[in-house]
Amino acid sequence: MQDRTVAEVMTWEVVQARPDTPAKELARLLDVHRISGLPVVDGDDKVMGVVSRTDLATPAGDRAAPLWRPPRPAPRRPAGTGAAGGTTAGEVMTTPAVTVHPEHRVVDAARLMQRRHVDRLPVVDEEDRLIGITTRRDLLRVFLRPDEQIRAEVAGELSSVLVVLPDEVRVSVRDGLVTLRGTLAHEDDIPAAIGSTWRVDGVVGVVNRLVPRAGDDGAPHGEPLRRTRD
Repeated sequence: MQDRTVAEVMTWEVVQARPDTPAKELARLLDVHRISGLPVVDGDDKVMGVVSRTDLATPAGDRAAPLWRPPRPAPRRPAGTGAAGGTTAGEVMTTPAVTVHPEHRVVDAARLMQRRHVDRLPVVDEEDRLIGITTRRDLLRVFLRPDEQIRAEVAGELSSVLVVLPDEVRVSVRDGLVTLRGTLAHEDDIPAAIGSTWRVDGVVGVVNRLVPRAGDDGAPHGEPLRRTRD
């Protein structure tokens, strides 16, 4: 499962649009093909952005400024108008698009979706030309394990690696996103716990709510952190 690639699960025939595709045609394509989004490509089939139903429904005033300031959780939208004022794919698309290559592992693609808060990834070749698309449903179907199975294995890993008692750390899982809550003996144990969690098959993200035990002054040595991996 860890070695499966995007090429094994992606859709090779992609419904796509050009920057000058009218917004009404975009809506029609989404409805006819029963999809929630599609990539926008230029004359060389290079991906310029992605249009989703949300993009078509977002009013102009709600759009973000055209700035790219990593590490943002999601791609920024260009200045322009929403569906109410914009008339083409180039005006309503989200850009830059988050893309993936066919040789990438399914597990890495799933984690990229989780980190960037997207539901689809255009698949591109070495020259960034569109060759396919993969969706969250594609990846979940072949990669993610039942949440309870993931939770049990994470708890077992923490117990063996850190000798964690059952009441010290609480593990919860939702759609492969693991949340760790509780206290550990030392601050240095927190990165070890996060690393052990990431090694479990099916984990697509880790939310850290662990803190070291209180010091002599009764105050914790650290604050909870949210930690994800690229």
